[in-house]
Amino acid sequence: MARELRIPRALTALPAPVRWLALPLALTCTVVVLLGSWGSADESVAAPRPGGKAAGYCRALAAALPQELLGHARKDPSPASPYVAAWDTTPRTVLRCGIDRPDELNGPHAADMSPTVDDLTWWSQKLDDGGYRFVATMRAAYVEVTSPAGVYASPLDPAAALTGAVKATIPG
Repeated sequence: MARELRIPRALTALPAPVRWLALPLALTCTVVVLLGSWGSADESVAAPRPGGKAAGYCRALAAALPQELLGHARKDPSPASPYVAAWDTTPRTVLRCGIDRPDELNGPHAADMSPTVDDLTWWSQKLDDGGYRFVATMRAAYVEVTSPAGVYASPLDPAAALTGAVKATIPG
């Protein structure tokens, strides 16, 4: 009860306009803080856990990746991982190195047409959101590039732009 009595005395010491605005201002600040914590711009990305030589190849690839991809700055997800890189598109363009061999490569989709860029074959898969998933095949480590819908002139553009780095760091 004593605590409740102290709050009105503290408010009565303030000028009237400040007292009137104190509660709405406190509520507005609370709402802003809550909304800011809910709307995290950093989407979570599952980091692969390659082992052996594949892990070393992926770390080398991470060091060779550009800080800008087709005009988009690199913005890696957190927590940081040497096996995941992302570029600031909406949604983000994501590269994951050391993923497991996609199950789809063992089924009827393995024979689907796969684009080849500079002698590197990218197995492609259309995603439910309209984007594409490209996986570099026939390499010592599988590399996946997720290309969001509507960001690039061709969904293959980010994978094609990263081909040189993949070929230079991950042997076939």
